[in-house]
Amino acid sequence: MQEQLNNPLHGKRLDTIIEHLVSYYGGWEGLGKRINIKCFNENPSMKSSLTFLRKTPWARQKVEELYVRIINKR
Repeated sequence: MQEQLNNPLHGKRLDTIIEHLVSYYGGWEGLGKRINIKCFNENPSMKSSLTFLRKTPWARQKVEELYVRIINKR
């Protein structure tokens, strides 16, 4: 448990992270401009995004890094 104290992603679900990013950037279009991933730019939905990000480690890493940058600005 001690190891996770400084991990901002600990306990965060991927869908919660995506919802936060979509809200922060004013919708899927805004998020798609920050991270150029097809699931954010072509018929975006939570389901398609979750499916893609769970199967694609490099894309998930980009999403998680963006989320951490945002929450560290606070």
